[in-house]
Amino acid sequence: MIGEVNRGWYYATTTLDFERSGIGTTAIQLGKAFGATVIVTAGSDARCAACIGLGADHAINHRTTDFVAAIKEITGGRGADVILDMVAGDYVNRNYKAAALDGRIVQIATLNGAVVEADIRLLMGKRLTHTGSTLRPQSVAAKAAIAVELERQVWPLIEAGTIAPLMDQTFALDRCRKAHARMEAGEVTAKWC
Repeated sequence: MIGEVNRGWYYATTTLDFERSGIGTTAIQLGKAFGATVIVTAGSDARCAACIGLGADHAINHRTTDFVAAIKEITGGRGADVILDMVAGDYVNRNYKAAALDGRIVQIATLNGAVVEADIRLLMGKRLTHTGSTLRPQSVAAKAAIAVELERQVWPLIEAGTIAPLMDQTFALDRCRKAHARMEAGEVTAKWC
């Protein structure tokens, strides 16, 4: 999917608040680097502002706004060409509604549940592609191929400073309780170590 994102609108959703995940902060930066219009959801206005600060073009507070309607409005009724979803569960049908004709939904986690009831008519009627991806079960050969593409397409962006891993805070091992308390309180933006 790297390099194909720039075909149109890009939308990424997660109930974990996108700017707080390493995947989310990276997706925002990569989407922009590949020329996409990046639309994200987050769980508060402050977190939406953080996403905009990371480069997202639009951030929707999923707790106060119907993200399907917002995406339709932002895209002039068209919908999102690519949806990166970490949620699944009750988001599947909403993602189908938010997607553009011939849109692609990439499922990378199932935080709201792996077993869902989906309206397949939406999938068929819009000619959607709903695929899944996870790295862990891939073969060594598949991981090597991914590494080659990352080196070819993403590493130059890192070397140029176009994208960078975002670290919220670093904790010494003897402060791990404080680190966990910060995470459990929802105060973490990006990664921490």
